[in-house]
Amino acid sequence: MFKKILLAGDGSEHSLRACEKAVYIAKHSEKTSITLVHVVDDIPSQSDVVDEEMKPRDIPDHRKQRVFPMVNKIEVEQIPLTVKHLFGEPGPTIVREANDGDYDLVIIGSRGLNQFQQMVLGSVSHKVAKRVKCPVMIVK
Repeated sequence: MFKKILLAGDGSEHSLRACEKAVYIAKHSEKTSITLVHVVDDIPSQSDVVDEEMKPRDIPDHRKQRVFPMVNKIEVEQIPLTVKHLFGEPGPTIVREANDGDYDLVIIGSRGLNQFQQMVLGSVSHKVAKRVKCPVMIVK
């Protein structure tokens, strides 16, 4: 049913739960692949700025390592995987990747913000669900 799954994750507990759902769906579907998209904000962290070897627009390895547990979960199950590390604001970047990539399903974790927090901070999962053209599964 779902051949191309886009899994949005940052290595957090919420994205690890989303990863488990993506693996479950992929294992129970034929010829399903997962693309893990990890979005890094454009603003470099203090450690990134101090890093002398950081090239412009490179994502430092220590930032990429945050999604290694997700990569390992998927690889252990021998599910075809593509990992994309992208710069940008998480919501719009995930939406752009989902809509341009012709995916069948987007899976994303939710932090479970209350209504006030959503109003002030905004919810990435809510932004994605409103703007992506394919089905979206939000894992709480």
